[in-house]
Amino acid sequence: MVLSMDRGLHWSILIVTAPLPRRWRVPARYRLLRRLQLRLLDRADLLMIRHPKTGGTWLRTMLTHLYAQHYGISTRRGFKSDELARQHSELPRWLITNGSASWEAVIGELYAADSDRLKGKKTIFVARHPGDIVVSWYIQYTKRTKPFKRELLEWEAGQPIDRESISRSEFLRHPDIGLPALIRYHNFWAGQLRNRPDSLIVRYEDLRLQPQETLRRIANFIGAPFSDAEIAQTIEFTDFENMRRLEQENYFRNNSLKLRNPDDPEMRKVRRARIGAYCQDLEAADLAWVDGLIEAELDPLFGYGCEGAIEPG
Repeated sequence: MVLSMDRGLHWSILIVTAPLPRRWRVPARYRLLRRLQLRLLDRADLLMIRHPKTGGTWLRTMLTHLYAQHYGISTRRGFKSDELARQHSELPRWLITNGSASWEAVIGELYAADSDRLKGKKTIFVARHPGDIVVSWYIQYTKRTKPFKRELLEWEAGQPIDRESISRSEFLRHPDIGLPALIRYHNFWAGQLRNRPDSLIVRYEDLRLQPQETLRRIANFIGAPFSDAEIAQTIEFTDFENMRRLEQENYFRNNSLKLRNPDDPEMRKVRRARIGAYCQDLEAADLAWVDGLIEAELDPLFGYGCEGAIEPG
């Protein structure tokens, strides 16, 4: 079993603060988790910045499988911080973060200030078409997101969020967790990373459409000695159908990949892998609003247009 001291500290904070009344519990967790985030940053060699439902867990699973092939470590627990280094001394420590929301926003603050704490740390940013993110994020937020995370997000939100009653249309338009927030998130990181030689922007769509080339680009960027044969085996292992089968069998030890309710397909972590699926999911009025806002406000760096259009990366 792969034990993570960093994850242990994370859960210790949640356990110790659990008995407190909400008015004390939430700010205490915010402060302590923010401090832990800085500790993890200082110890990290590499950062992966991703919003939920951008394919970050899938990419971590790919990289874990590559490391496992090359260094003989476990494939059953995707790394989030120190899991790789604790299994093999040559492997890096990672920080996986959204960098922008709740206690993790401290990372974005350091980038905006061009902090010396970032020197020597390479950064991968995982982008995805915001239309596809927001539809999946609605399901994730209302069905799978851990209560402590929702509590912290709702504590800092400018407008109330009731996951029990919020409709998808309302979620899309919510300024703090919906499409406006997703566009601000992408635009912020485009501004921070576009001119940094120690950063790489990876699109979910390129991982789907050009997995061999995209994984090779990532491997070269992080300086990992993965062979073409290892990359090909990883692509086969993390194929959508195999990932669904592994989730069904509870193969992975990460809570984020555990099957919550086999009778509810919407509660699967590996739910769908379609590009531009939001175009079929949304009603005409919502679709027009989503496409209009993306067209008007999203940074063109990402190459995302209306109706799920994807330009080559």
